[in-house]
Amino acid sequence: MKKLIVLLACGACAVSAAQAQWYNQALQPSRYYVGLAGSSADSDFRVPGIAKAGDTDWNTSFKVFAGVEYDPFWGAEIGYTDLRTDDFHYRVGGINGSTTSRGYGAYIAGTGRYPIPNLPQAEVYGKLGVAYSHRKLDGGPFLAQTSQDDTGLYAGVGAQWKFSPQWAAVAEYERYGRSKRIGASADVLTVGLRFNF
Repeated sequence: MKKLIVLLACGACAVSAAQAQWYNQALQPSRYYVGLAGSSADSDFRVPGIAKAGDTDWNTSFKVFAGVEYDPFWGAEIGYTDLRTDDFHYRVGGINGSTTSRGYGAYIAGTGRYPIPNLPQAEVYGKLGVAYSHRKLDGGPFLAQTSQDDTGLYAGVGAQWKFSPQWAAVAEYERYGRSKRIGASADVLTVGLRFNF
């Protein structure tokens, strides 16, 4: 048992030394990356003349993204977030009904990063660009099929923690254009993994 503990301790020291050596190297320019994340957005149901019955909730979906780092501070990114399906219940004149919303958001943005001093594994970043959002509400009793499209400002802020030269964890807040009347809101929280080539 003692030999195993000593072996594990030596292995941990070797990994730490290798990471410290890598983090002291300069960031290579033009680094491409891809990522996969889980996203969550609140949902809403605001249709004139129809009352929402019950609370809407936060739904989890997925996001894919890709980008390039031109230098240690600037880059560009594109992404797509599937906003999944939201179920809504409503009431009209004492009669209950239900319907479903589907949607997605896509963006292209410039990125700005700031490495945290004395902590080379971590950095914070911001993104600014253009987003396109789509929401579709299925029809039902007393309710016509409705869709909402929006092209507007995209903005995001987040943080990244690097596990290795290739892998990092990311967490961010994103805003896809204007507030939405139906389906997932414009405010999205994302947590995921990123892989650098």
